[in-house]
Amino acid sequence: MSKRPGVCLVTSGPGLINALSGMANANMNCWPLLVIGGSCERSQETMGAFQELPQVETCRLYSKFSARPSSIQAIPSIIEKAVRSSMYGRPGACYVDMPADIVDLKVNVSSIKYVECCMPPPVSMAEGSAVCMAASVLRNAKQPLIIIGKGAAYARAEEAVRKLVEQCKLPFLPTPMGKGVIPDNHPNCVGAARSRALQLADVIVLFGARLNWILHFGLPPRFRPDVKFIQVDICAEELGNNVRPAVTLLGDINAVTKQELASKNSLPMNYFTVFYHVQEQLPKDCFVVSEGANTMDIGRTVLQNYLPRHRLDAGTFGTMGVGLGFAIAAAVVAKDRNPGQRVICVEGDSAFGFSGLEVETICRYNLPIVLLVVNNNGIYQGFNADTWKEMLKFGDATFVAPPLSLLPNAHYEQVMTAFGGKGYFVQTPEELQKCLSQSLADTTKPSLINIMIEPQATRKPQEFHWLTRSNI
Repeated sequence: MSKRPGVCLVTSGPGLINALSGMANANMNCWPLLVIGGSCERSQETMGAFQELPQVETCRLYSKFSARPSSIQAIPSIIEKAVRSSMYGRPGACYVDMPADIVDLKVNVSSIKYVECCMPPPVSMAEGSAVCMAASVLRNAKQPLIIIGKGAAYARAEEAVRKLVEQCKLPFLPTPMGKGVIPDNHPNCVGAARSRALQLADVIVLFGARLNWILHFGLPPRFRPDVKFIQVDICAEELGNNVRPAVTLLGDINAVTKQELASKNSLPMNYFTVFYHVQEQLPKDCFVVSEGANTMDIGRTVLQNYLPRHRLDAGTFGTMGVGLGFAIAAAVVAKDRNPGQRVICVEGDSAFGFSGLEVETICRYNLPIVLLVVNNNGIYQGFNADTWKEMLKFGDATFVAPPLSLLPNAHYEQVMTAFGGKGYFVQTPEELQKCLSQSLADTTKPSLINIMIEPQATRKPQEFHWLTRSNI
């Protein structure tokens, strides 16, 4: 509860034996605890002294540290090490033995060497390359799952874990004592479908959760035989227990989660990253116009509406090219009924190409529209600039480039600036947040934010049969 050790003072012999189950419980659950036990006089050991028991040796089985001070002068250093051992690394139980003769001895105060109270545990971080590898494995998962253990709760990692779950739209499952790190009523919680979530996940991230009996040791049939585990733990010895993990991240859960967030944010954004940051800033009464393939399909599940008749998309006929016209119509209606109401038009880069020059109409009438072009350099998928250059080496791009690919890093925002509006080219979540905030605050001019995402980004985990079926 406090990340500081509890202290339990017990008598010798049966008193200590009665404490062993509590020590074992604390040690197994990784809770800091200091047990101080009385014992017989040292001069009477092996003679059958009252409540004589090899207590230091007995407690070694159930603790991280077990010792007896050799003298009164040694007591401060032994206590300091016991307290420090109980908190540092993976927390646990520690035992200090106090023989009766030491309790009764007297000593000159000046001969005692006092030890400063130990500092808070150092915060360790995972290796950078491992963090990047974990981000890559998680990014490519089709059915990812986060398992939140009590290690995440102990590390006070709730804010970072929640941000990762929400930003990446990841389902999560708490262990019994990991419950509450993210509330059980969170929409991403799959606790009600625990067995199915474990069986179907292709990538599982363990945040301070051990693959013990509670999680069925990480083995089939409870898990897929080919599931990839990403283990995040403060204890190196825990990494690789029962399974061979795809990636191991050794360090403080809170610190490592923040590393993972920074790593994912440094990579090219995907649809979910974009829509997460857009959703955070959208006014609840705004009109949302959406047009595109992945952009529209994923957007309708993430971008929320709170009022009727405030969402317009390609509709039943799936017609491309209607987006900017719809946005203009919505802006005209809003201007008459509620002049302060905003229109947000979310376009895929290909969809924008169908009617992009309607920004001239938007600028001519100075309509309060914010255009977001989610640009992946293609229809469904495209190529990054480096891959495009490699393709050009082999000949004319018209013969080499697939027909669904578009010119990488096209500056659609310049179409808006050409007619007097404001244009922004963004590549990071921070840039998106800043530019969207500025665009929403400025009602004097329309704006277009050209948002670059990973060219190979696709919808996940959902699939649409009518889009994927190739043969009938």
